[in-house]
Order: sequence, then structure tokens, then C-alpha cells
Amino acid sequence: MSVLDPADVVAALRSAGATVGVAESLTGGLVVARLVQVPGASAVVRGGVVAYATDLKHSVLGVDADLLAAGGAVQAEVAEQMATGVRRVLGSTYGLGTTGVAGPTEQDGQPVGRAFVAVAGPEGVQVRQLDLAGNRESVREACTVAVLRLLASGLAPTGRLD
Repeated sequence: MSVLDPADVVAALRSAGATVGVAESLTGGLVVARLVQVPGASAVVRGGVVAYATDLKHSVLGVDADLLAAGGAVQAEVAEQMATGVRRVLGSTYGLGTTGVAGPTEQDGQPVGRAFVAVAGPEGVQVRQLDLAGNRESVREACTVAVLRLLASGLAPTGRLD
């Protein structure tokens, strides 16, 4: 996997006249931190919500409570609803969502390294399942890169910013 420069993502958002909001669980703020380290990010980053506790995914982002109760927080549909929820709450063009299991133990029947990332935008929602190896730090970092890549793929004319 080649390096994705957050400055390229910010520049692509700026070129598109678009903004982004981020809803994070397992990444715990890493995604929005990567974006705001770029000078000028305030022109495109609306903000971020770290909904680490499952109940906050419902109360703040509007994730369906029955969905959470039935299958837990680590599901594709949860990532999708986090992305659409943060897009609505923050009034952004794009919403990003991350949920998963960083470890060291499984959660809700999902193995360590299982994660879901989502991007909600004007053209709909894209969700990806990730099965990552490594420790907590490497899983969280890989998930951060994956969701930024997914956003970038919808912003760049070629589908790639790297």
C-alpha cells in the first residue's frame, strides 16, 4: 500500500468545493487528526465526532438502536449510518464512518482486525470491510488510511490520489 498524503485529500476536497465530517469509533480521532494537520484544512473539514461508546452512535449520529442491539457496533450498516449521520449532523458534503475491532480481544463476535469504513456523499454511500493484521496501533492506522483512500477515490478524476 503506497502512502496517502492527507494534504492531497484536503486539496482534492478544496478543488471539488466540498467539505467533510468524520464519525469515528475504533480510530478514536485519528482520521480527523490526519486531516487537520494540513494547513488550510479548516476550509474543508467541518469537524469530527468520536462515538466510541455504542450508545453515542445512536444518540449523536442516529444509528438505528435496534441494529446496534441486534448485531453490535461492528457492522457494515453501522459504518454506513455513522457516515450518513455525521454528514447530516455537521452539514458536510461527505461523511466518513469508521467502526471495528482494534483488539486485543474480539467484540460482538467480530475478530480482531475486522473493521468497516464508509463514505457518504452526494452520489450515495460506499462501505468497505477490512480484515487487518497487527496490534491496536497498526489496525487503527490502517483503518484511517483506508477511509481516506475511499474518500479520495471519489474525489480524484482518476479515482486515485496516490
